[in-house]
Order: sequence, then C-alpha cells, then structure tokens
Amino acid sequence: MKAAAITMVHKDYWALRQWYRHYSGALGAENLFVVAHGPDPVVQEICPAASVITIPRDRLQGFDHWRGRLLNGIQRGLLEIYDWVIRTDADELICVDPQLWSSLPKMLAAQEASAIFALGVNVFAPDEASGSPLYQGVFSGHYSKAWAVRQPHDLRRHGVQVRPRRLAEFPYCMPHGVYLAHLKFANRQAATEMADIRTEVAGAEGSGTPGKAWKQAHQEMAAQYAALADLPLSPWEKAEAAAWDALQSPVRDEGISVLRSKSLRFDSRVHLPDWFPPRGD
Repeated sequence: MKAAAITMVHKDYWALRQWYRHYSGALGAENLFVVAHGPDPVVQEICPAASVITIPRDRLQGFDHWRGRLLNGIQRGLLEIYDWVIRTDADELICVDPQLWSSLPKMLAAQEASAIFALGVNVFAPDEASGSPLYQGVFSGHYSKAWAVRQPHDLRRHGVQVRPRRLAEFPYCMPHGVYLAHLKFANRQAATEMADIRTEVAGAEGSGTPGKAWKQAHQEMAAQYAALADLPLSPWEKAEAAAWDALQSPVRDEGISVLRSKSLRFDSRVHLPDWFPPRGD
C-alpha cells in the first residue's frame, strides 16, 4: 500500500513544519507534494525532500474555486501512481490513536471505503495562565473533513463530491481513532503572525481579496481563545465518544452532490492525549 500527501501553502511556516514532519514520518518525504502559492524559497527549505510545485500568486479572484479544481486535478493524477492520496491544509494533520492503529498507512490499508472522513479537533496552545504544558482541544463538526481518497473523487466544501445517483448510498466512513488536528490556534506566536498576513492580504487593493474573516483575523483569534476559556473541561474519552456519535448522520447535499459532516459545535474542551500532535516548534 502506497500513499501520498498534498497541501497548498502561503507563508504558514510553523504549520508547514508540523505538516512536513508529521507526514514525512508517516509516509516518507519522497511521497509529499507541496503547492507553494507564490515563489518562496523558505517552503523548499522547510520541506527539503518533498516535491514543491510553485504557482504564481498574481490572482486571488475566485481563489477557493480554482484552488479546489487545481488540487483535485493533482489528486486525480497522483492516484495513477498511489493507492491513497491524502489532502489537507498545511495546518491540518491526520493522526491516529496508537491503541487502535499502529500507523497511518496501516489504517488506510484496512479501509474498504473509497473516501475517508476524520473526527475534527481544533487544537489550542497550552494555557499560559495555568502553566500547564498540555495542549487543549475542542471537537469540531466543521473540521470533520473528508481527507483521503483511493478513487478519483473530488473533495469539495469539506466533503466528497460524488455522482448524484450515488449520493444517497455513498458510505460515510469515519473510522474510530482517526482525527484531523486543526492547528490554526495551536501556537500563539504563529497564529499572530498569520493574522498579520491575513489582515494585510485582505486589505490589498483589487478584486477577489478575502473577506471579513481575514480582515478581522486578530479579532477572530482573540474570540476563539476567549470562547475556549469559557468551556467546561471534559475527559477526552467522554467528549470524543459523544462527538463521534453525534456526527454519524452526515449531510447529503443534493444541490452540489456532496457528502459532508454536520457542522456541529461542541460545548466542552479537552486536554489532548500525549500522542496527539503537534510536537514542539
């Protein structure tokens, strides 16, 4: 069984280091493919043994649509060579519970479905006020995304797009013990630096620049940490089981023929197990 991983990135260096370290350890760096949005020698420095594809950064108009088509095209091409293709953002890591799966490739090899979802976890940096070294997490339906395919299905709107006649019966596969760790807020310094970049990009002149969420990136970061502090702390096992169960009735969007997870919000936080990424700086 042979698997590849692809991502697209612009300057998110801390997250990209995590992505490269994680997937090169799981799959081998020679099986990693990074699309650099704009010339950036730092990307190759961070990912020295990966294949880096540089594309121009001269058009943001319609970004989400053409980005999706581009990555779906690369994904389909890689499936001519690989059994599975993993696709996540640079700040998203797929991790597995070592008590259930000995490795990510072995988990993939055990799956019969042609597309896989993972239970999403928003990861937050340790609480500086308490002095605890433990990362915190909040389970997320929004980030319970489709992340790997072994057949040429397009990924769209955090789900998998299939032919309309197959949508009703297409299997929603979210294996136990498989998680999508979303690292946007897992490092406070990196989150602040990326908020600066998003604010700058959103404030640029011309059409097609990102909207309100990017213009208010610092406010969003502050709001996320404030909301986290207000959530009660639950044991990992209890909160994980409740979140997994709640997501087992997916959305089958007939308008765009996409199967996706419900965008549920969960009302507790957890301390992450010690095997959960990230690992240092």
